[in-house]
Amino acid sequence: MFFCLPIFFGCQDTVKPDGNEQVARICPRCNNGSVFAAKKKTWFEFFFIPLIPFNTKHIWMCSICQWAAPLGPGLWEPAIAYAPPQGWNSPPQSFQAGYNPGYPNQQK
Repeated sequence: MFFCLPIFFGCQDTVKPDGNEQVARICPRCNNGSVFAAKKKTWFEFFFIPLIPFNTKHIWMCSICQWAAPLGPGLWEPAIAYAPPQGWNSPPQSFQAGYNPGYPNQQK
């Protein structure tokens, strides 16, 4: 008796964020503030079960357009999505909290 069983194997990549809290960075492809640091692992799979990790890389990855670039010391880094101006620690002195519209010709 002869049985023919298909054998499924291949390599699959898994991407997981690196660390708990990260600063959002700007994607050079889609210009969204959605780039994060991640760890990419390549696994050998047999019947859709990951068995052996082949390769591990640290990368920058955009969650919207799937752009990726290598991460490491001395390599290029994407710009931070929002950085306050230099020396800006508190609101200006003329700042008043709450809703305060300025209407012309208003008598007090």
